[in-house]
Amino acid sequence: MEIERWERSEEISDAEKKVIQETWSRVYANCEDVGVSILIRFFVNFPSAKQYFSQFKHMDDTLEMERSLQLRKHAQRVMGAINTVVENLNDPEKVSSVLALVGKAHALKHKVEPIYFKKLTGVMLEVIAEAYGNDFTPEAHGAWTKMRTLIYTHVTAAYKEAGWA
Repeated sequence: MEIERWERSEEISDAEKKVIQETWSRVYANCEDVGVSILIRFFVNFPSAKQYFSQFKHMDDTLEMERSLQLRKHAQRVMGAINTVVENLNDPEKVSSVLALVGKAHALKHKVEPIYFKKLTGVMLEVIAEAYGNDFTPEAHGAWTKMRTLIYTHVTAAYKEAGWA
């Protein structure tokens, strides 16, 4: 059942888009630290994901990860891509093209299993909910859950176009 739910992207209402953009503006004001926190939690919770990163795949110490310039740069790219999606929620074609580029790069160039996008977006929601608990109301959580599904759906569609099963 869960897989089927993940295959369908629910429409994000205008009110939910506003909630996403408002919470994101606070998160993005601190984007480097939040991005690093997301990636560190992701790698701690899913160490197999590090196999795709030659620069820090052997790092187990969270302090070492936090100091890694390569990890910080990747965190900035992740946060930048999410920012572009959030800024363009009212432009479905732009959202689709940004996430298609991300998906194709990760499918063809980096050969990352698509399940890691589901895991990463789940970690992203956890970190944001913890760091911005007052802003992360049940309404915001619901909107961000739809956003998470939107990201995953578009990225995996690009994987399918790139020839992944």
